[in-house]
Amino acid sequence: MDRIRPSSVGLAAVAGTVVGLSGCSSPLAREGEETLRRSVLDSVRREVAQAELDPSMRMTEREERVSKLDIRSDIMPQLERMSGPGSYDPSALAMSEDLTGRPQQVVRMSLEHAVRSAVENNLTVQFARLAPVITEAQTVAAEAAFDWVLFSSAQWQSVDEPDQTTSTSFSTFGASSRVREDVTGTVGLRKRLPSGASLSAQQELLYSDNRTPNVSVVPDPATRAVVTLQLDQPLLRNFGSDVSLAQVRLNRNAERDAIASLKRDLISTVTDVETAYWQLALAHRNLLIQRRLLERGEETKSKFEKRGDFDVSPALIADARARVESRRSDVLRAENALRQASDRLKALLNDPGLTVGSEVLLVPVEDVPDAPLEFSLYDSVITAIRNRPEVQQAILSIDNTSIRQEVADNARLPQLDMRLQAKFSSQDEGADKALGDEFDGQFISYLAGLFFEAPIGNRAAEASYRVRRAERQQAVIAYRNTIQQIVLQVKSELRNVVTAYRLIEQTRTARVAAAENLRTLLVLMETTEGYTPPNLDLLLRREEALALAEREEVGALTNYASSLAALYSAMGTALERNRVAFVVPDADDDSPRAPRRDWALPDGLVPPDAADPLRP
Repeated sequence: MDRIRPSSVGLAAVAGTVVGLSGCSSPLAREGEETLRRSVLDSVRREVAQAELDPSMRMTEREERVSKLDIRSDIMPQLERMSGPGSYDPSALAMSEDLTGRPQQVVRMSLEHAVRSAVENNLTVQFARLAPVITEAQTVAAEAAFDWVLFSSAQWQSVDEPDQTTSTSFSTFGASSRVREDVTGTVGLRKRLPSGASLSAQQELLYSDNRTPNVSVVPDPATRAVVTLQLDQPLLRNFGSDVSLAQVRLNRNAERDAIASLKRDLISTVTDVETAYWQLALAHRNLLIQRRLLERGEETKSKFEKRGDFDVSPALIADARARVESRRSDVLRAENALRQASDRLKALLNDPGLTVGSEVLLVPVEDVPDAPLEFSLYDSVITAIRNRPEVQQAILSIDNTSIRQEVADNARLPQLDMRLQAKFSSQDEGADKALGDEFDGQFISYLAGLFFEAPIGNRAAEASYRVRRAERQQAVIAYRNTIQQIVLQVKSELRNVVTAYRLIEQTRTARVAAAENLRTLLVLMETTEGYTPPNLDLLLRREEALALAEREEVGALTNYASSLAALYSAMGTALERNRVAFVVPDADDDSPRAPRRDWALPDGLVPPDAADPLRP
C-alpha cells in the first residue's frame, strides 16, 4: 500500500523554507524583505487554507461490485482462468520477425532497472548534469575578483637630449644637454575588498645614473626605494558588500538554479520512464488479449465451417472468416504498438546495451500495482511546495531581483570616493641601503583626497531603479503563480489517482460479467441449445466483448500506475519513491555524478532533500 506520510513540520516549516530569501542589510531593504515575506506567506496560506481545516489522512476507496453480480463462488476461479490479468502467461509471447528478418529477441526488464538506467544514461539528464558544473565554475570566477593580484613592471630608459641653459650678463648656468640612464622596477599586491574598496601595496626601485656633462649630483648613481600603500574607497555609490558581492550572489543563485533544473529534469525523466514502462505493460497485455481473441475466433470459425453443409449459410461463414481476419489485423497492430512502446522506453533509457537502433524487444516483468493509497490533500500540497524544484527556482528569481534592486538603489547615490595614500621613501647609492632605510621614518608622504560626481537629474539611475522594482514585483507574482499551478497539479493528480483506483474495480466487474456472459453461452451451447448459427454468431460477439472488457481493465490498472507516478512527480518526491539519490556534479571532477558541496538556497534556506545523492 502506497502512503503519503504527513509532514512533521506543516505550514510553519514551509514558511521557513520559502521565505528565507536574500540577506538584506540596509533598513530599506529589510523593510522590503518583510513585505515580501508576508506576500509569500499569504500566497501559501491562501492555497492551503481549506485543506488545512482537515489535514487528516484518508484512503482511496472503491466499492466492491463483483459480488453484486451474484456469481457462484465455485464459478469465479473458472472465470479468472478464462480472462483477466492473472489468466495470461507473460512469457508466452509469439512475435513476427523483426526488421532484420530474424526471430524477435526479447529482454525482460524490471521498473527498477529501467529507472536506474535512465538516471545514469538518459541524454537529457546527462545534458542537465553539466549545467551545475558550468555555473559552479562561473561562481568561482566571480569570487576570484576578490583574490590578491600580484603585479610588477620593469623599465629601462636612456636619455640623451638637448636642454636649455640660463644666461645672464655675467655667466651661463646649466648644461646644454641631459644625459642619464634610468632603471625602474615595481612589484606589488592589489586586492578588491567586499566594502567596494581597492587596496594596493607596492615596492618601487628607481636607479638613476646622471651623465650630463659639467653637472654633478649626489649621490650618483642613486637608488631610490619607495613603498606606497593606497586605499580607494567609495563612500556612497558602489559602497558596501551588497553591491560589490552582487555578481557573486547572482552566480551562486545561478548555480542553485542549475541544480534545481537538474533535479526537475531528473524527476521528469523518472516519471516519463515510469509512464513509458506502464504503457509498455499495457501494449504487452493488449497483445496477449488480442492473440487469445484470435485463437478463440479460429475455434469458432472452424465450428462454422464444420456446419457449412448442415445449417450454416455461406454468408455466416464468410462473416466469421472476416471477423477472424480482422482480429488477425488487430494482432499485427498490437505487435507494432508493443514494438513502438519498447523503442520509446529504450530512447528514455539510452542504455548502451539496449540502443534504440537495436531490434531487441523490451517486455515488462512488473505486476501492475493495485494497492490503495493513503493520502492527505493538505500534506500533499505542503510536500509539493517543500520539494518541487520550480518553487526553489521561483525563490531564487525573487532573490535575484532583490539583489539587482539593491544595486540599482545604490546606483542612485552620488559618486563620492576617498583616496588615502602613504609613501615611505629612502635614497642611497646602493639598493640594499635604500631598501633598509625605507621605514626609518625620515621621508614619509601622505595623501588624502575626495572625488565627487553627481549627474544632474539622475534620470538614468532612477529609471533603472524603477525597472528593478517592477522586476521584483514580477518575480513575486511569478512565485504566486508557481504555487497556484503546483496546487492545481497536485489536486488534479490526486483526483486522477482516486478515479483510476475506482475504475479498476469497475472495469474488473465489467470483465467478470463479460466472462460470465461468455461462459454461460458456452454452457448452453454444449448442453441444450447446441452450436446453432445464431449462437455461433453470438459467440463471436461475446468473445469480442470480453476482449474489450479485458483491455479496459488492463488500461485502468496501468492508468492507476501512471497516475501514481504523476502524483509523486507533482509532489516533487518521485526520486525518493524510486530510491534515486541526488548528488550534484562537481566542477573539479570529471565524473558527472561526483559528490559536491552543499547547495543551500539563500541565507541557509536548505531544502529537505538537498543532501541526497543523485545516484541509485
